[in-house]
Amino acid sequence: MSSLCRACLTLLPPGPAPAPKRCPVCRSPRLISHEDLTSLSIAHMDCDAFYASVEKRDHPEYRDQPLIVGGGTRGVVSTCCYIARIKGVRSAMPMFQALKLCPEAVVVKPRMAEYVAVSREIRAMMERLTPAIEPLSLDEAFLDLTGTARLHGAPPAVLLARLVKEMEEKLGISGSIGLSHNKFLAKIASDLDKPRGFSVIGRAETEAFLEPKPVSIIWGVGAATRAQLEKAGIRTIADLKRWDRVDLIARFGSMGGRLWHLSRGLDTRRVSRDEPVKSISKETTFNEDIADRELLKGHLWRLAEQVADRAKARDLAGRVVTLKLKSAEFAQVTRRHSLAAPTQIADRIYREAEAMLGAYKDSGPFRLIGVGIADLCPAAQADTAGDLLDPDAGKRAAAEAATDKIRAKFGSDAIIKGRALR
Repeated sequence: MSSLCRACLTLLPPGPAPAPKRCPVCRSPRLISHEDLTSLSIAHMDCDAFYASVEKRDHPEYRDQPLIVGGGTRGVVSTCCYIARIKGVRSAMPMFQALKLCPEAVVVKPRMAEYVAVSREIRAMMERLTPAIEPLSLDEAFLDLTGTARLHGAPPAVLLARLVKEMEEKLGISGSIGLSHNKFLAKIASDLDKPRGFSVIGRAETEAFLEPKPVSIIWGVGAATRAQLEKAGIRTIADLKRWDRVDLIARFGSMGGRLWHLSRGLDTRRVSRDEPVKSISKETTFNEDIADRELLKGHLWRLAEQVADRAKARDLAGRVVTLKLKSAEFAQVTRRHSLAAPTQIADRIYREAEAMLGAYKDSGPFRLIGVGIADLCPAAQADTAGDLLDPDAGKRAAAEAATDKIRAKFGSDAIIKGRALR
C-alpha cells in the first residue's frame, strides 16, 4: 500500500498494512494511503465553498465567522462557508431562512468578476499538469493525467496534491480531490472528505463501495427520479443492481441503461477538453415552493446575471433564451425563444425569460426555476444595438457594460439593480 503526504508531498514506497498515521519526514497526519494510489489517473477537483473562500481570502476579518454569499432578505443563498453549513445553511436556501438558522452570519453579495479571475488562475495551474481538462463550472473540473508521470517525474496523485497545495499557498483557495478510474467515481470521491479532502476509489473496491450508497449518489438523480425509483422499491445501489438492464430500460427509458452501468461503476466517458459548450444555464431549487410572481422575477434576474457573467467570461453569446420551471408536483416545463441576434446581456436574457414566465398561465407554486442561453456563438457576433421594437436596448446594453466595469473594479455590490432586491 502506497502513502502520500499532502503536506510535504513525500511519496512513501509500498509497505505492509496498516498504513502509517503520520508522515515520517514532516510528521504531518495528512497522509493518504491506498493500494492503487500510484496507478489511477482520472481526477475531479472541486474547490471548497469557492465564492465564500474568495471572500474570506479578501476579507481576513471574516475568517472565523459564518459567511453567506447571496442576496438580500428576500434573496437566496448562493453559497456559504462550512461554519454556516454546520448551522444548517445550504445553497439555494431563502435568505430569511438562512438568517434564522444563523443570525450571526456575515452576508456579502457575489462578486462574479473576481470569482472568474480566480478560476482562470486555477485553470492555468491545471494546464501545467495536463491538457486534458474538462471544466464543469468556475470551481470544478475533471482532469485526465494518464501518461503525465514521465513528463513530470511523479504519479498523478502527487501532481494533484501539489495542485491543491499550490492553490492554497498562492491563491488562498482550498480544494478537494477525487481520484479513481473513471469520471463518475472521481466526482463521487471528491465529495467524500470535504473540505481539503483527497479520496481514492480503486477498481477492486468499486462495487462494494457503491452498493450501500443511496441512488441519489448517482449524478443526475434528483428528487423526481429518486421518487420514481422509490416507487419501484429502489433506494440503494444494491437495490438497483438487482434489476436486469432490459427491465430498467423498459421502466425508466434511456435513464435505465445509464443507471445499470453506473450502479456497477461503469463509465466510459472520456475527459474531453474540446467538448463544445452547447448551453449556459443556471437554476435554483427552493426549500419552500414559491407562487409569488414578483419573487420569482427576482430569482430570474439573479440567474440571468449569473448566466450573462459566465457567457462574458467565455466570450460567448446565445441565440436562444430558455426558461425552466418545475412545479410542486415535480412536473417540469421548458420554454424557449429564439432571438433575432445572439446576446450575452443580462438585461436581454432577463426580459425574454420574464416574458415567457408571464405567458405561462400555471399559477404554481414552483419548486425550481432556471434560465439559460443556447445555440451559442462567439461574443463578437452578439447584438448590442437593439432593434426597432426595443429602441432602448442599446442604451441598456451600454449601461450594463459600464456596470460590469464598476463591478470588476469595486466588487459586485458596488452597483446593483433594484430588481435584484426582490
